[in-house]
Amino acid sequence: MELLVLLLVLALVGYYFQARDERRRVNLLASYLGHYEIEKLMATLTEGYMRALGESSLERQAQIWSMLETAETALSAQFSRFVAELSRLDATQARVSKLPVSIFYTAHLFPKATFDLRKALNTHAQGIANAVANPQQHGHKEKAFTLLAEMFLMQHTCHWFCKSLAVASTRLVMRHQTPYAKVLASVAPETRAAYSALIAR
Repeated sequence: MELLVLLLVLALVGYYFQARDERRRVNLLASYLGHYEIEKLMATLTEGYMRALGESSLERQAQIWSMLETAETALSAQFSRFVAELSRLDATQARVSKLPVSIFYTAHLFPKATFDLRKALNTHAQGIANAVANPQQHGHKEKAFTLLAEMFLMQHTCHWFCKSLAVASTRLVMRHQTPYAKVLASVAPETRAAYSALIAR
């Protein structure tokens, strides 16, 4: 009986510290994102791409692609500014656990099992900027698929920082019906290489 009580107390204490650590990370990221319309722009582009890809009229499709260019440019510019602002964050506050599940204060307990959020977001900023600039001059559809993958992977990283790898991957499937491995395979090769090297265990 005493053992059960002890285990219950330890579980409650662990839950408290875990919840507090997650709340700190969520509030930290929100304090930076609150200055921008990144999520709104991502929603606009996601919905717009779906409309364009489902449009049978080539003329109407071209109009939608043209209208989305403004949102693409705005997203790239705002995300780059967000990353520049976040780069001033203290390194100890920017650590992300590589473990599948979140353990409170991983950065302090297991620093080698973490990666730097600032570096990951910088990789995403570069990937988004390159996709928007479309240096390879691919068609609109290829550009849309690449930029969607870049956005989804960036969103996955933010959820990973706030919660855990497992939670972020689950949210990715629930929101976009796309598994993490598929998104990672769909971003630009440069993004995939830099990101994979950063999160390697």
